[in-house]
Amino acid sequence: MDGGTVDDCTEDAGRRLAARFEADRPHLTAVAHRLLGSATEADDALQEAWLRAREADLGEVRNLTGWLTTVVTRVCLNLLRARRNRREEFLDAHDSAAHDSAHDSDHGTLSVAAEAGDPAREALLADEVGVALLVVLDTLGPAERVAFVLHDLFAVPFEEIAPLVERTPAATRQLASRARRRVQGRPPVSSADAVRRHRAVEAFLAATRGGDFTALVALLDPDVVLHADARVVPTPEPITVRGAVPVAQGAMAAVDRARFTGLALLDGEFGLVMAPYGRPRVVLAFAFGADGRITRIDVVAEPERLRGTEVAVVDPAHPEAVGPGEVDQRDGGEVDRDTVPPRD
Repeated sequence: MDGGTVDDCTEDAGRRLAARFEADRPHLTAVAHRLLGSATEADDALQEAWLRAREADLGEVRNLTGWLTTVVTRVCLNLLRARRNRREEFLDAHDSAAHDSAHDSDHGTLSVAAEAGDPAREALLADEVGVALLVVLDTLGPAERVAFVLHDLFAVPFEEIAPLVERTPAATRQLASRARRRVQGRPPVSSADAVRRHRAVEAFLAATRGGDFTALVALLDPDVVLHADARVVPTPEPITVRGAVPVAQGAMAAVDRARFTGLALLDGEFGLVMAPYGRPRVVLAFAFGADGRITRIDVVAEPERLRGTEVAVVDPAHPEAVGPGEVDQRDGGEVDRDTVPPRD
């Protein structure tokens, strides 16, 4: 075989790889974003994965999409293992700056300052994945996160994940199962009231995002009370707002915050969590009257109270509790509350 033929084959293989990478880019980006929780970091991971793929010998590769997914996962896993302290320092510094400067003193609305990357894109992707899911994923160890994301969200078999996390398939299954319990958390009480509360909190967020003042007022009891801790504004003392109209006016001032806010279970109750880049900054807990309207909203931003709040994911298809003995098709066995639906 002469040199020109070798060069032609190499060039052809390179074109096929580039075409496959571009075709798989949406999938690879989705994997990286769910593993890293940041669109900017996902872009960086894909760039690194492309550089690695371009230099690799693909002669024995039969499933190029699967192989590229493995390369992206290895890059993300390395980033997850290396970034914890660096990311905590960065976000703590940002929180401090935001706490000092980015507030609305009239309505007590903590705003979201721009961080690295495109905040609008980050908010869009966070909404696509689920804000609460990103919050819980950020609490998992690297191996747990990889096992859960690849298996539960992308249906990768445990036998293929195990070498990536340096575990046996059985141990990898346990990693995903443990992560799944963290994701689902404490279930809400299964009842008609739970379904109504779920819908009311969703409607509150939708009205806030859409600037629908009339819809907000309709969701609130006329004598609703909003209580915001001192960290939300900030002020020397907590703030209390009374009445449907003033509370709705305050919500209207929180459109920026609502971009990074999603439905969640807060200690087993339906609520909202604002978590730009997967880091909880504010949670909203709700109480309801007999007619289903909101009677109280507690807005919490104090770090100690946030750390003491269990955030979990609401199953959009089944917001009621999952009963004992529910079969988890992903693990192939019978578990108690051990399921979570995939998010595309």
